[in-house]
Amino acid sequence: TGGHHPVREGEVFNMQYQALYKLGCGTFATVWLCQDIRRKKPVAVKVLKSREGFAEAAQDEVALLRCVSSMKKKDQSGENIVSLLDDFRMIGENVPHACLVFEALGPSLRCLMGNYTAQGLPLPFVKKSLQQVLAGLHFLHQRCRIIHTDIKPENILLYGSDRSLQRLLPDMLDCGQRTDLRLKGPAGDRLEASDLMSIEVKIADLGSACWTYKPFSKEIQTQPYRALEVLLGLDYGTPADIWSTGCLAFEMATGERLFDPQPGKYFSRDDDHVAQIIELLGRIPPQIAFSWNKSTKFFSRPGAILRISRLSPRSLHSTLADRHSWTKHEVTPFTSFLLPALRYSPERRATAAQCLQHSWLS
Repeated sequence: TGGHHPVREGEVFNMQYQALYKLGCGTFATVWLCQDIRRKKPVAVKVLKSREGFAEAAQDEVALLRCVSSMKKKDQSGENIVSLLDDFRMIGENVPHACLVFEALGPSLRCLMGNYTAQGLPLPFVKKSLQQVLAGLHFLHQRCRIIHTDIKPENILLYGSDRSLQRLLPDMLDCGQRTDLRLKGPAGDRLEASDLMSIEVKIADLGSACWTYKPFSKEIQTQPYRALEVLLGLDYGTPADIWSTGCLAFEMATGERLFDPQPGKYFSRDDDHVAQIIELLGRIPPQIAFSWNKSTKFFSRPGAILRISRLSPRSLHSTLADRHSWTKHEVTPFTSFLLPALRYSPERRATAAQCLQHSWLS
């Protein structure tokens, strides 16, 4: 009770969707590749856990996705967000499960990145993908008044229009175990540059998204991509998604996380995260550090972390040049794109539209 529905391959949901195999399993739901028997095409069906809170969460997600669908009719950039095709409730083991039906896409960006671990993805592909992610975020933020709250490689899905690409993409099996096994071109090597550039991306999983005027939770975002204001327990808005996108851009371009906080003997993972941010981006201004009632949780005084005494400052410029051997010609435009997305003050952080206009992307 309250758990996942035990789906069997071949089972038919709602007299329309036949389960082929499991694509993935998360905290809140399992996702199945199904054949839509009526429309004769593959779809992805997200089956939520049956506990009461999950039914409510599903209603919120459906409301957000329906808003996206209605706004898509007016704005092309909505194409960069996954489409909800249907939703229904299913009785399993005597309890109802909310189910959402999406267009079937390829694996996540995380799968693709698993094949390029050492040096990051080719920059032309990074730029093209970021343009699509930012166009999708601009659409969500401006058209729909939605904050995604969980931008990360796992929630950016790949897809392609032509048949040859469909053959190259993995069979959409759980890439956790299969990253290196499936994401290969015909020669058993990485995808050719031309094949890679024919891959498009879409933002998926609005399961923890919220309205700009009605946040559902204080705790948002996956830790390495969590914005400073969220870490500090301050109010957040659409700029939190831009911070995550900055972290995503760095990871795609280098193969390494921008921030990868770990707990220590005397400090928490959050302490380490705030310390890593200060090391890279400099002292947090007092008006931000002390603008909330729990500021003493992290800081003894502005810029000084309570439980971590030694910081090792590193600039973004030196990180790229020294650790990743980028040339000055590559480093300068990229840092000029990235730093505005990581500004401490959410009001001063670049918007999705401003990021899209940056010369590094074009």
